[in-house]
Amino acid sequence: MAKKSSSRTWWILGGVVVLLAVGLVVAKQAGWIGKEKPTEVEFSKVKRTDIIERVSASGRVQPEVEVKISPDVPGEIIGLYVEEGDSVIKGQLLAKIRPDNYEALLSRAQASVNSSKADVERSKASLAQANAQLIRAKTDYDRNLKLFNDKVVSEADLQRSEADYKVALQNVESSKSVIDASKFNVQSAEAALRDAAENLRKTTIYAPQSGTISKLNVELGDRVVGTSQMAGTEMMRIANLNNMEVRVDVNENDIVRVSLGDTVDIEVDSYGERKFKGLVTEIANTANGMASSSASSAASNSTDAVTEFEVKIRILNSSYRDLMAKRAKKSYPFKPGMTAAVEIITDKKTGVLSVPIAAVTTRGKESEENKPEDQNAQPANNDQKPKKEEKIKELIFVNDKGKALAKEVKTGISDFENIEVLSGLKEGEEIISGPFIEVSKRLKDGTLVTKKVEKKKDAKEEAKP
Repeated sequence: MAKKSSSRTWWILGGVVVLLAVGLVVAKQAGWIGKEKPTEVEFSKVKRTDIIERVSASGRVQPEVEVKISPDVPGEIIGLYVEEGDSVIKGQLLAKIRPDNYEALLSRAQASVNSSKADVERSKASLAQANAQLIRAKTDYDRNLKLFNDKVVSEADLQRSEADYKVALQNVESSKSVIDASKFNVQSAEAALRDAAENLRKTTIYAPQSGTISKLNVELGDRVVGTSQMAGTEMMRIANLNNMEVRVDVNENDIVRVSLGDTVDIEVDSYGERKFKGLVTEIANTANGMASSSASSAASNSTDAVTEFEVKIRILNSSYRDLMAKRAKKSYPFKPGMTAAVEIITDKKTGVLSVPIAAVTTRGKESEENKPEDQNAQPANNDQKPKKEEKIKELIFVNDKGKALAKEVKTGISDFENIEVLSGLKEGEEIISGPFIEVSKRLKDGTLVTKKVEKKKDAKEEAKP
């Protein structure tokens, strides 16, 4: 009886196993198990649109022309005839430095000139005296020579008169040299006089150009340092506020796309979202901070340094003419130092084939960081020739009946949303445009895909602000 019961149990177990095996086969054939789960993605269509390529940057509003006024001579300010914000014209008196010391130096220089001229006159008198002595010595020598020839005087008397004659000649030449030296002294004294007069003139400071006093750094009674001694004290600045510009720093990756004459949209923080128009007028040839060799060396040694180039953008007067009409005649809508953000329009195309910028990815040689680490790997031999790197390709994944199909493309300009497709796609094709992590890293050729379904918010979530 026990044998019979045991045999029946085995038959039951065998039947269950057979049923399970048949069920697995049927489920696999039906696709209930073993089927790859599709990746949820976002789809877009290849379409034609307008693309405006822009370079964004921020900076500050500054006058196109701004002159820094520093004194040429040091001293105390005894006259200050302008205030910050005043309009001035070229040649207008701005300030005056105490001239007492310079007037004294001028008087001393004038006295030195007079003294040098008097020395010239004394030297001329000495020359006249030397010429008279020369004539007398010449007469004595000629007479003694005749008497010597007549054997009336001795040879010693003749030699004495000859020596006196030669000494008189030397005295004349010496007097002429003294006169020349005296004339040179006069020239030196006159140069010192001109210098003293110029220093006295520099105690009064005039406007080198017309404009507005944009900055005033000194007050009446302050002492200032002249530029002849060191950098000098910056007293004030004169700016032409009719012509303003925005100075921005552009990254080295973007500067190659910026050209002179590019149009610019400008937003000044003081005027909210209002946009002004501008033009690129100047692009720096040297990166910021690279003016000196020491700065260049420091920048090259810093791996975190950002290389930027200064770009100057003129604000077109026509874009704020209405603001000028509303304000007083002596008031300007822009002040030096205002913060501004700009968008430089570097290129523009209409009706070009385009896709969302997130749909484009690059693939090529598998990056080293994605490879599993081999702890037993030997260090590379530096003598071995490096392998030729695989070319990086631009790819877009197309929806091919529920599968991702990678297509190599060539792209053109882009804006903040779309990028131009020059080749590789046709208008109307359905492409995979997101999520970013799937497109950039995970998707492969042949991956099953399905449209991502957005989760609906429940009533509690919708009620939240």
